[in-house]
Amino acid sequence: MNDISRLPSAGDAITLRGVDLSLGRGAARVHILKNIALNIGNGEAVALLGPSGSGKSTLLMVMTGLERPDSGSVIVAGRELSQLDEDGLARFRGKTIGIVFQAFHLIPTMTALENVAVPLDLAGERDALIRAEHELAAVGLADRLAHYPAELSGGEQQRVALARALAPNPAIIVADEPTGNLDEATGREIIELLFRGHSERGTTLVLVTHDTSLAARCDRVLHMRSGQITASPSTAAHAGATI
Repeated sequence: MNDISRLPSAGDAITLRGVDLSLGRGAARVHILKNIALNIGNGEAVALLGPSGSGKSTLLMVMTGLERPDSGSVIVAGRELSQLDEDGLARFRGKTIGIVFQAFHLIPTMTALENVAVPLDLAGERDALIRAEHELAAVGLADRLAHYPAELSGGEQQRVALARALAPNPAIIVADEPTGNLDEATGREIIELLFRGHSERGTTLVLVTHDTSLAARCDRVLHMRSGQITASPSTAAHAGATI
């Protein structure tokens, strides 16, 4: 089994065992993830590093239940995702996992405040607007609450997306190339906010990136290639595993 991580424990936020996934049909079908086994601990910050097409983003999608594997087990915060139907999975994800995408995925017809409040409303939060305002202030957007996405810069839109991800106080934050559409200076600001949220709230953080210096800020770096997690000497030493 392709497992270069440590042994599983009761303190794991995410556990994957024997995860395989192929996408496409017929001759176009591609084997994306190959027998992945992985443990990520509660409160741990883990980077997924690798070239384009290596399966990093797809693995993140599987961890969040946005993509279901063909086989294998995905356990997140103690729940086996295969046992949840689509509605149950959406509810679980809304309360447990905050997601930050490279493309901000804001609702264009809603203000910054409404974009952050909507998932809180769906989760049954009574004071959704108050909570959303607090989260936007925390990322430096207290004066942009009534602005629509088209009226915000790329960095501001990503701040809204980060506030939306953090607002439900999820146990897990996943970020897929969160600075990919930003200039270098703005990207650094977003990363500082992301790591501050991770540190202050004790969340588990899974970060997909091409940036080795950014990955080095995490507790552990996992290298992906051709749909598998491969070890570097530092990764194997940190994980305490043999290959």
